Amino acid sequence: MQQVMKPVARAEWPVGQEWLYEVKYDGFRCVLDWDGNSVSLTSKYGKDLSTKFPEITEDVRESFAAKPPLTLDGELVILNTPLQANFSLLQQRGRLKNAGTIAEKANMRPATYMAFDLVKHNGNDDTQVPFSKRKKQLKDLIGTGGLRLRYVPATRDINALWQDVFVHRGEGIIAKRKTGTYQKGKQHHSWFKVKNWRTIKGVLTGYNTSNGYFTVQVKDGDHWREIGKCKHGLDAESRNTLEQFFKAHGKAHKGQLELPPAIEAGIHTLDLYEAELREPEFVRVGPLTEQWTADQLEHDLALYPESVDLSNADKLFWPDALLSKGDMLIFLRKIAPYMLPFLKDRALTLIRFPDGVTGTHFYQKHLPDYAPDFFKRSGSGDDVLIQCRTLQELIWLGNHGTLEYHMPFQMIGKPMPSEIVFDLDPPDREQMKLAVKAAHLIKQLLDGLHLASFIKTSGGKGLQIHIPLPDSALSYEDTALFTEAIAKTVEQAQPDLFTTERMKNKRKGRLYIDYVQHGKDKTIIAPYSPRSSAEGTVATPLFWHEVTEDLRPEAFTIENVVSRVQTMGCPFADYFTVGKEQKLEALLERIK
Repeated sequence: MQQVMKPVARAEWPVGQEWLYEVKYDGFRCVLDWDGNSVSLTSKYGKDLSTKFPEITEDVRESFAAKPPLTLDGELVILNTPLQANFSLLQQRGRLKNAGTIAEKANMRPATYMAFDLVKHNGNDDTQVPFSKRKKQLKDLIGTGGLRLRYVPATRDINALWQDVFVHRGEGIIAKRKTGTYQKGKQHHSWFKVKNWRTIKGVLTGYNTSNGYFTVQVKDGDHWREIGKCKHGLDAESRNTLEQFFKAHGKAHKGQLELPPAIEAGIHTLDLYEAELREPEFVRVGPLTEQWTADQLEHDLALYPESVDLSNADKLFWPDALLSKGDMLIFLRKIAPYMLPFLKDRALTLIRFPDGVTGTHFYQKHLPDYAPDFFKRSGSGDDVLIQCRTLQELIWLGNHGTLEYHMPFQMIGKPMPSEIVFDLDPPDREQMKLAVKAAHLIKQLLDGLHLASFIKTSGGKGLQIHIPLPDSALSYEDTALFTEAIAKTVEQAQPDLFTTERMKNKRKGRLYIDYVQHGKDKTIIAPYSPRSSAEGTVATPLFWHEVTEDLRPEAFTIENVVSRVQTMGCPFADYFTVGKEQKLEALLERIK
């Protein structure tokens, strides 16, 4: 068995100048060894994972510039976001045995090795080197980021790090003593882990006398649903009282003592995976006070910021789809890490539906005076711009009935656009294939100009193509010339299918290529924003290979977009990085 240094669990992180803090990822703890010829990945249980994650071993052999031999300690993960790992997908990968299937999954959702410590390098044993020095050496070896091998940074700012981990719904943080050496096991006082717990409520209905686990259930409609089993966390007295209660009143059935709903429990857990609570620990137990439900469970698992008081979660917002305000808030909470980067530093235009999509709605461009102090104010009086930079701001806006988030093409205080967007608007949903055809024609033109492009559904009936730009690279005059040239080229290629005519009654069933909408202070729906359609659709980023004639906008709703992005990855994940590196020479030549 591979002996690694293990963090000790604590309820609170240590503070002081002698501590550094890192993200704790939810994956497989793993040691990476490289001797110059072969790369091995060994779990903390001594299991060889090398053949199951070939994308990492190949990347190290082909791209890693550090000189072997080398031993790293880290976490093997499949990342949803930079701070959140997808444990369920990783576990599925770990079970695969067929090399062809492994290669297919590695290509679809590649794993990443998050290196956080340096055990050996250049033939030297670094275990007795102070952690801060090991960390610096590791950073020098790996750099700030890579493809499949990445460096986990350490920070002194625990509050900022914890806030980021909370927003991303990450597993937690690890505090590490700067002067600490690398010691096997837990016989040390140098590494401490603090979990980002969700606290859920459930009912205890069974006790297994042979293994000591209690069955946890919640009310789901008219029946009770099991959500897992829990054993740890109670002090000796509380546990003994609970056991004696089950022994005195429980009825033996299928190897356990069962009770009707009478005892409730508060439980810490990391999440619910395959209908089982992950790493559950009791917080408290007591007499049943209310029928804890599956809906309440979903809200508890969402992990909302405490600074926002939610209200009227049961109100139907999409009656046809039976989707509530609470469903929308859960969606916003979970999609926040993907959505917030597109809202940040922009003056937003919101559409609010306080009573749902069938009720009255109104546009809002200025922050109301009753907004909490945690909102950033730009402007004065009644002209304060609406910004959404943080999770608490997003949830507050959602709680006040905001369904749609429309963003301008430039950042606040900057006169030039940060992106170009083509809006492809077919006559109706049944003509989505026209948008698909136009999108591919435009992509061919963009590819020919060496421009990277991204595509999303509008959440309505069309598609939108985004081209991220380097900061202050083009003026709106430049982009107007470019968008018109592209739109006219596509229109002229097939004038019977496409048009740039703004008057609807003159389009004659053709798809409208809206290039005029791209202008200063005009707006486009933000990626991952909900829409006010009857189905609860979402403006959903797509991979280009998904843009086929079978594409349907109503297939992407607040019910499935979170699971989609966690399973497939975010098509816009490298949007801002690509924008910084976008080559514009051919575009500039086109508009001269």
